[in-house]
Amino acid sequence: MGLWKSRLEKKKILIADGGWGTELQKRGLAPGEPPEAWNLSRPEDVLAVARSYVEAGADILLTNTFGGSPLKLAKVHLEGKLLEINRRGAGISKQAAGDRALVFASIGPTGEFMAPLGTISEADMVKGFAEQARALAEGGADGIVVETMMDLAEAKAALQAARENTSLPVAVTLTFNKGPKGYATMMGVRPEQAAAELEKAGADIIGANCGAGIDVMIELMGVMRSATALPVWCKPNAGLPELVEGKTVYRETPEMMASKLGALVQAGANIVGGCCGTTPAHIRAFALERDKLASPA
Repeated sequence: MGLWKSRLEKKKILIADGGWGTELQKRGLAPGEPPEAWNLSRPEDVLAVARSYVEAGADILLTNTFGGSPLKLAKVHLEGKLLEINRRGAGISKQAAGDRALVFASIGPTGEFMAPLGTISEADMVKGFAEQARALAEGGADGIVVETMMDLAEAKAALQAARENTSLPVAVTLTFNKGPKGYATMMGVRPEQAAAELEKAGADIIGANCGAGIDVMIELMGVMRSATALPVWCKPNAGLPELVEGKTVYRETPEMMASKLGALVQAGANIVGGCCGTTPAHIRAFALERDKLASPA
């Protein structure tokens, strides 16, 4: 049994970390500045974010490598630093995690369309993600999470790359919004379709992140759970972002979100963390609520 499976079996609910971008912004990350560059230029700040989530009680810690694919790094002229950025990103989170948390290294979307909508072939997409996945494994990651995907084909390309080039467990999460016809990504992928196809393609964990607050995620988790027997990963935002006096504000407090953990788990979530706007305080509240749920009545 894999380490993540044994920990999930023991704890029943695993707590993942919270938002990284907003935490790095608090430490001075400028608008438009690639956060992955900080793995090399300001590793102490990246380590501080990682440690804050471990100290808050996270069982799973991500990495500052969301935009670490070749296509994404090329946009900021960092493609030549791909191996170093990803290895270091995984290494920083492993340093923070110690034996207290597992590290699932983050792979995000490239921002490019695959053919026929775009010019990137499936083979090239897989090749690029493979470079990133190998570097993350070399950096010591315990698993990989392909996250915030809109295009199921791109998500499956990243999954294929990770499975063929590492021996690590792979979680895959997409971002869904609710429309008149129900939940779908911006590319029209429905959650039940994503769950079924990703399970067939060999994902170890499937789920959703970003895009919505916890109330919407509760309903979405029910839809995903109905379509898969795999463990389900969920990282909601701290509500929808609002612009207040030029600053982005998220309204859902740690207490508000933690109070909904039971409902989220009942709907089908097995791994719960936070995305945009969530902080170490949110993760601490989740961890405390998880422990209450696990305690005998």
